[in-house]
Amino acid sequence: MASKAIYSVVAVLGIAGLSGAAWWYQNKANSPTKAASAGSSQPAAGARPTVEAARVKVVKLVDDAQAVGSLRSRRSVVLRPEVSGRITQLNFTDGQRVRKGQVLVQFDDQLPLAQVQQSLAELSIAQANQKRNQELVAQNFVSQRSLDESAANLQVAQARLSLARATAARLKIVAPFDGIAGIRQVNPGDYLKDGADIVNIEDIDAVFVDFRLPERFQNKLKRGQSAVVDMDALPGRTYTAVVQAIDPLIDANGRSVAVRACIDNRQLQLRPGMFARVNAVFGERDNARVIPEEALVPQGDKQYVIKLVPGPEAQTWVARRVAVQVGIRRPGQAEITSGLEPGDMVVTTGQQRLQRDGMTVRVVDLSPPAAARPSDGASAAAPAAASRVPAEKLMGGANPCLVGMREASPAPAVSGATRGSAAPAPTEAMPEARARPTRKPA
Repeated sequence: MASKAIYSVVAVLGIAGLSGAAWWYQNKANSPTKAASAGSSQPAAGARPTVEAARVKVVKLVDDAQAVGSLRSRRSVVLRPEVSGRITQLNFTDGQRVRKGQVLVQFDDQLPLAQVQQSLAELSIAQANQKRNQELVAQNFVSQRSLDESAANLQVAQARLSLARATAARLKIVAPFDGIAGIRQVNPGDYLKDGADIVNIEDIDAVFVDFRLPERFQNKLKRGQSAVVDMDALPGRTYTAVVQAIDPLIDANGRSVAVRACIDNRQLQLRPGMFARVNAVFGERDNARVIPEEALVPQGDKQYVIKLVPGPEAQTWVARRVAVQVGIRRPGQAEITSGLEPGDMVVTTGQQRLQRDGMTVRVVDLSPPAAARPSDGASAAAPAAASRVPAEKLMGGANPCLVGMREASPAPAVSGATRGSAAPAPTEAMPEARARPTRKPA
């Protein structure tokens, strides 16, 4: 037993000695490497860290938001009869432009017209009796009661005539407004019950585009602002819409606000139901200060940048940390509303090498000034804006979307957070839709 205990102690001591020797050998071998790496990770005394920088550019920036929507007719109705009857005439063709008040459908009205004639005869008799009783009362040949009864009979006859004429008028269906007739669902000779569909009438001289925006944009939306609309069905064509209505109720399910804008469609290129991509424009700034997004250094709820000022020697710069206010963000770019001036230089790469404020650095990649090359920020904010020609410039006359906006107050300026100016609502009403000769029913 004693020998086994001795052997165990010797084995433990041997293992401990070997482990200590191995640790000593390894620590001795790695100490020069650690010293070299530590020396390389810290800049040597007097060495300047190198960083990449870019200048603050001035570009034209558009404050906008993207959404999708659908087109709707400015006015739309499906004609339905109020009474049952048989169709005798259809005074329109499919796809024909119709005028307000034009008789489109005529039902069989022989019986109502006969009732009108009967009511006219009854009215004539009632009028004669009333006149006769008035003369007789003046001569005291009849009582006042007879005169009162004849007066009541006259009123009843007049009411029956009005009822007969109203019944006959309901057998004529007229166009409620100017528009284009759709494809009819009936033919002459069909017997229709009240409420049956006959044809739809669409007013598409102007079309509405309905879309939704997140609730955070509700304070930026103003009546009279403009929006750029693209159609997947019409690639390459762009249309300008005017915001006409903003729903006061925010959808509790999607936390979005409904917006309706109007597009001038006198060329009849757009159709209700089309899918639309909407770019709502809240304002434009011609002198927006923009920096690369990677230059921002977030700290808590604030944003900072490392600003470079000229150093004491040539090709050297002194780093200063500056708090900035960030406005609109674009992919790879951020607008600076305060804290920097145009032409200032900021660090875009290598901020972690600057351990304290006031360090002297060397810039290895300085972007050229904004004036030396076209600003990609402007193109990103409004792509292909120069090549887009509004549709209203191709047509003469008043924009039908602006009709009736005289009562609307001018859109107030956009809040100071965006510093953009909304398109003012028109203060001069446009004339009504262009007059056309009334077409008589066939």
